Amino acid sequence: MMREKCLITGGAGFIGSHLARRLLASGHEVTVMDNLFTGTKANIYDLLENPRFTFILHDVTQPFWGQFDTIFNLACPASPIHYQRHPVETTKTSFMGMLNVLELALKTKARVLHTSTSEIYGDPLCHPQPEAYWGNVNTIGLRSCYDEGKRAAETISADFAREYGVDVRLVRIFNTYGPNMHPHDGRVVSNFIVQALAPTT
Repeated sequence: MMREKCLITGGAGFIGSHLARRLLASGHEVTVMDNLFTGTKANIYDLLENPRFTFILHDVTQPFWGQFDTIFNLACPASPIHYQRHPVETTKTSFMGMLNVLELALKTKARVLHTSTSEIYGDPLCHPQPEAYWGNVNTIGLRSCYDEGKRAAETISADFAREYGVDVRLVRIFNTYGPNMHPHDGRVVSNFIVQALAPTT
């Protein structure tokens, strides 16, 4: 297996920290870039001594440089508590962050995997949603900063692929949960788990 240089934006978050461990276990070099807005360094403390691991404190909305084979874009507040409290920052992270990732990939020939969300379907009129479904969306609601930011990130990704030939893939994540997830992040699965574990009175 060929060792690759991998960048994970938002890699100090819940999913990103697990991805970093998996890539390191597979023999790759991993750089995590995170501004720690919702992620935490505690999620990656045990990785800091690994010679194939690098942590960069940086905001993905600002341009950055590096030579990587693969870029995993996970940077964006995903908790309703966070993105409704900071809607402008959420939209900027989704779109500007994706634009910066794509521009770096274009210059360096890196492959890109962008983590999108089931929220791009808005308030769907069909269940489950097939990929061909375009959604039922509200562009000005309280959750729109996240929904529309992620939709715009998918749009610019598809345009970079069509116009410039950037190798970019999109994955829409639904209700993922597990270790390193903040128990009070406001998402439905974590709410159910916290309520089930709470002592009864």
